[in-house]
Amino acid sequence: MRVYLAGPEVFLPNARAVLDEKIELTLRYGFTPVSPGDLEIPQTETRKARGLAISAVDERLMSSADFIIANLTPFRGIAADVGTAYELGFMCARGCPAYAFTNNSRDHFARVRDYYDGVIVKDDQGHARGPDGLAVEDFGMVDNLMLHGGVEARGGVVVVREVTPDRLFLDLGAFEECLAIAAARLLGR
Repeated sequence: MRVYLAGPEVFLPNARAVLDEKIELTLRYGFTPVSPGDLEIPQTETRKARGLAISAVDERLMSSADFIIANLTPFRGIAADVGTAYELGFMCARGCPAYAFTNNSRDHFARVRDYYDGVIVKDDQGHARGPDGLAVEDFGMVDNLMLHGGVEARGGVVVVREVTPDRLFLDLGAFEECLAIAAARLLGR
């Protein structure tokens, strides 16, 4: 079975080393890795054309995969990497099994509360709102309910770990736990 390895690791300065470690672990669990770090991008004339080419190649890679493991560790803010969120949604829309992990054990609500410097109030209907008036979801999930819900609706799990900040995108313990769960469920191992 082919597994698409989604996550923001492609942005790391040591991306190749981290992706290679993920690929090695994936092979060890009996799956064929499909890594967005292994793109072969055609030559383009403009930056926009290059971005569109990368998007097209990523979608072809996802279409070739049987399931996904997505890294939902908050990236550049309070939520998962937006590209990873797109990839998870793409695979869920295809009806593929989905697994996810995060190396931050604080739920989405706690991170949003921090974003608002702790200022969340209840409106007249009892809904939590930030000082800008926007509703704040409080479901005890690792990220937006659609990401967490999409994984669980397709029989997967979201593995939650807490690692030190310097290991946020380097620690692959939660990723390996996803692999073990997927191997048991999908390969009967």
